[in-house]
Amino acid sequence: MPQSLAFTAVVVSALVLNVFLKLWLNGRQVRHVARHRDAVPAPFVDQIDAAAHQKAADYTQARLRLGLIDVALSAAVFLGWTLLGGLDALNRAVDSAVGPGMTQQLTLLACFMLVNLLIELPLDAASTFGVEQRFGFNKTTLQLWVADGLRSALVLSLIGIPLAWVILWLMGVAGALWWLWAWGFWVVFNLVLMWVYPTWIAPVFNRFQPLSDESLRERVTALMARCGFSAKGLFVMDGSRRSAHGNAYFTGLGRAKRVVFYDTLLEKLKPEEVEAVLAHELGHFHHRHVLKRMLGLFGLSLLAFAALGWLSQQPWFYIGLGVRPQLEGPNDALALLLFLLVGPMFTFLLAPMMAASSRRHEFEADAYACAQTRAADLRSALLRLHEDNASTLTPDPWYVRFYYSHPPALQRLERLN
Repeated sequence: MPQSLAFTAVVVSALVLNVFLKLWLNGRQVRHVARHRDAVPAPFVDQIDAAAHQKAADYTQARLRLGLIDVALSAAVFLGWTLLGGLDALNRAVDSAVGPGMTQQLTLLACFMLVNLLIELPLDAASTFGVEQRFGFNKTTLQLWVADGLRSALVLSLIGIPLAWVILWLMGVAGALWWLWAWGFWVVFNLVLMWVYPTWIAPVFNRFQPLSDESLRERVTALMARCGFSAKGLFVMDGSRRSAHGNAYFTGLGRAKRVVFYDTLLEKLKPEEVEAVLAHELGHFHHRHVLKRMLGLFGLSLLAFAALGWLSQQPWFYIGLGVRPQLEGPNDALALLLFLLVGPMFTFLLAPMMAASSRRHEFEADAYACAQTRAADLRSALLRLHEDNASTLTPDPWYVRFYYSHPPALQRLERLN
């Protein structure tokens, strides 16, 4: 009992710290953006008009205010599932309905995910049909939004249930080192998923058409040849069905790699600007950023599986989070869910380090793009994307340190001069 109480105190302290930090950072960002709303930063006076700058400030603040609700809701949901007894009650109800065993564990996972999805739906709707709609970015209809939700649930079920079954099975039969076997399976599963995603999963949500602009195709193909990058094809995605935001990326693994342009990006940028944006993405490939991030993720996940392997054997882990472990039948699904709930309370403090690494990679990719294309083209493309996506030019420095995976516009464009 003393161990469980001590663990409860640690978790509650971590939750309070998380909420405090997020509210503090959110408040700093709101105030900083508001203070600079009326004046375009000097380096951008000739490129960004006052109306666009003010729209970006208002859009940023609207998203942050919605974020405040998200912080409060997430904390309430965590407490509801754990210390207030929600997960314990759900576990008892499922156990009474289907009895102990694998079916009970998979049903518990499914019910938990379903309840969380229903809790998150109103906030997602408020973001899509509230903030995004208000600022002219939303192109999604209610019918498409509902269809996307159903498709997401179906894909998640088809992928998640087999993954959960294998991990739960390994927890039951693989002995004390089950977590090592589970981690190995998880790594292989993710690699296979990356390989099949472009061909089988992405088309469930979007239409992909081969790039039809012959001159742009020749320009992009020549760039890829210079960079030593081969892809299965060049595709245009119908991003405009859902949003006015634009982007470009490459996806897949090995020979299944694809280069994908949002149709909104091609509408907004000149061919030479599109080439510069793709050169930036190829910079990530050249510097092996994707591989480095993947290896980093696999390393962190190994530590997570090891921690779960130990915690799942500690009674205080369950009791300290408001759950009574079953005396008959396995508690493996409970351990998984509790770990998923409590993990973010502690990994949040890794956010600044991960964000700093990502920003460093963005600078390296920009430098590579400038070596392959004209810096002026990348600069004009980034300015256009910042303006069209209503990205604020005046973020709070501390908010940047914690959350920004990309450098602020001012820092980024200064290096392109």
